[in-house]
Amino acid sequence: MSAPVRVLLVDDQHLVRTGFRVILEVEDDIEVVGEAADGQRAVSMATALRPDVVLMDVEMPVLDGLEATRRITADATPGGPAVLILTTFDRDDYLFAALRAGASGFLLKNGTPEDLIDAVRVVARGEGLIAPALTRRVISTFARPGAAPPDPRHDAATADLTPREREVLELVARGASNAEIADVLHVGEATVKTHVSRVLAKLGLRDRVQAVVFAYEHGVVRPGE
Repeated sequence: MSAPVRVLLVDDQHLVRTGFRVILEVEDDIEVVGEAADGQRAVSMATALRPDVVLMDVEMPVLDGLEATRRITADATPGGPAVLILTTFDRDDYLFAALRAGASGFLLKNGTPEDLIDAVRVVARGEGLIAPALTRRVISTFARPGAAPPDPRHDAATADLTPREREVLELVARGASNAEIADVLHVGEATVKTHVSRVLAKLGLRDRVQAVVFAYEHGVVRPGE
């Protein structure tokens, strides 16, 4: 049996942290290894405990969750913690700031316990996750005239990718799962995982969420294509 996913809970409300702990620790494959009530404490605990996932609130005292996320993800050590933002505030500025800060996932607190459990597992696998409604918002922002013009340097940015890897990047950017990509390309899921890993490594990206942002920012794909 594989080791459980180690989670650090970060929220300034004790009752909220307790609720998350109760939800997560029921699962045999998830272990809560610590709690922090502010971003500064979260950064130090992430360094000391090396969790797989940091479940991060945004608005907190001492140091907010976005800056804490930047500091945690600045450590590029392989296997470092992935940050899953979980907030009450459905705000575009938080969403995009979290993505720029290196968050691997972004969920709202009005979701179900099952949503939270699934998100922790997905982020722990390195796949990255954004709530579906928020994913549509990300794409619509790139689609707005003048919001994110195609970068003419995208050919140079992806020059090291093979044709198949570029194809995989395009499918990832459109939100396709590994299983869906495998079906489109007529290959096995293990092969898809290998391609995705190589794409992320060549482009210096942390996970699939960052790959989506990269693809739209560099004009690799465009909404509506």
